[in-house]
Amino acid sequence: MSVPLPAGRRPPRSLYLHIPFCHRRCFYCDFPVVPLGDQADGSRSQSIADYLHWLLRDLAAAPAGPPLSTVYIGGGTPSMLSPDQLAQLLAAVRSHWGLAPGAELTLEMDPASFDRQRLEAVLALGINRVSLGGQSFDNGVLEQLGRRHRANQLREACSWLRQAQQQALLQSWSLDLIVNLPQQSFEAWDWELSQALAQAPPHLSIYDLIVEPGTVFAWRQGRGELPLPDDDQAADRLQHTHQRLQAAGYGHYEVSSWALPGQASRHNRVYWSGASWWALGLGATSGVGTERLARPRTRDAYSEWVQAHAGRQGDGPAAGWPPVEDLLLVGLRRREGVDLAWLQQTGLWGLERAWLERVLAGWIERGVVELSAQRLRLVAPEGFSLSNAVLSDLLAALERTEPLAPTGARLG
Repeated sequence: MSVPLPAGRRPPRSLYLHIPFCHRRCFYCDFPVVPLGDQADGSRSQSIADYLHWLLRDLAAAPAGPPLSTVYIGGGTPSMLSPDQLAQLLAAVRSHWGLAPGAELTLEMDPASFDRQRLEAVLALGINRVSLGGQSFDNGVLEQLGRRHRANQLREACSWLRQAQQQALLQSWSLDLIVNLPQQSFEAWDWELSQALAQAPPHLSIYDLIVEPGTVFAWRQGRGELPLPDDDQAADRLQHTHQRLQAAGYGHYEVSSWALPGQASRHNRVYWSGASWWALGLGATSGVGTERLARPRTRDAYSEWVQAHAGRQGDGPAAGWPPVEDLLLVGLRRREGVDLAWLQQTGLWGLERAWLERVLAGWIERGVVELSAQRLRLVAPEGFSLSNAVLSDLLAALERTEPLAPTGARLG
C-alpha cells in the first residue's frame, strides 16, 4: 500500500533505481554491490529474482506523485537483468507514477554484459539513454582496475550505441572514463581521450580516481603499491581534458561531465540543481525536500527494511528545499554555479556579498572562483579541479558564521 508524503511536501519527478549486482567488484569500487561471478545473468539467477521481489515491494509502497520526467537505473550492472526483468520493473514504474511525455530513461550498461540483440531488446522497452561503463581503452589498465571487459568489447559496444542513435532508436548515450590512475602518464591519458573521441559519444563522464576505504586500491595504497599522479599532474590532465573536449565541441557543464549541445544528462542535473528525487533499492539515497534517506547496504538488511519501512521517503518537518550546505555543494559542481539571489529569496541565505568576498578572497584573486552580484561559480577547468578545496573553505566558514539566520542584507 502506498504511503503518502507528509503534508506540504513537494513530490519529486525523478527516480533512481539501484540494481546492486555485478559480475565482479572493481578494485576502486565501494558502492553497495553484490558480485555474482562472470557467468551470472538475470534470467537464471535466483539472487537477482529475489532482490527484484523486494525492490518491487519497495516501489509499490512509495508515495504517489506526478508522472516522472527522468528515470535512472544504476548499480552495479543493471544490464545483467534480462529484458523480461527490465520490462517488469519499467511496467511497475509506469503503473505507479507514469512517465511524462519525452521522459529520459537511462540504463547503466557494462560492455561485457550485453550483445547487439540484447541492446535492441532493451531499447524496445523504452530505454532511451545508455550510460556505458568503459573506464579505459587499454587492456592492461582494465586488468589493473579489475574490469571484466576488454577494449575490443568496449569499441564494439560504442559502435552499437552510435548506430542505434543514428537510427533514432536511442536518444543519447554516455561513456565513462577514469583519469589519474596508478602509473598513468600524461601521454597515456591523452591516448585515452583520442580513443574516446573516435567513438563520438554525445556525453562523456570523466572521473578522477578516488581511493575509497575498504577497496583493493586502498589496501594497495596502504602497502605503498599504488603510485598515483600528484595534485599538479592531476590538475594538468584536467586542464588538458577540458581543452581537448572543448575543441571537439563538448561543453564542460559539471565537474565530471562533458556533453555535446543538447546532450547533458537531465537526470543528473536534478541532483545538482537541488531538486527532489525518489530512490529505491539497496543502498539507494532519496532526497525529498530537506530529507535524505539511505536504505540499508546489504540484502538481508534491505529486505527487513522493506518489510518494516517500505514507502518511507523521509520523515520530519515539511520543507521546500534542502539545507544551504547541500545546495552549495551540488550547485558549485555545475557550470552555472549557485544562484545566490534565489537562495536569498527562499530564506536560506542571509549573508552579505562582502562575507563571501572575504572567505573566498584567495580563490577569487587566483581566478578560480567568480563572484558576481547574483551568482557564485567555479571557473573551469582549474576551478573544477580545485572544487573540494574551495568547498572545504566555504563550508568551514559557514559553520563558524551560522549563515542560515537571514540578516535582511541584499546581494550586489
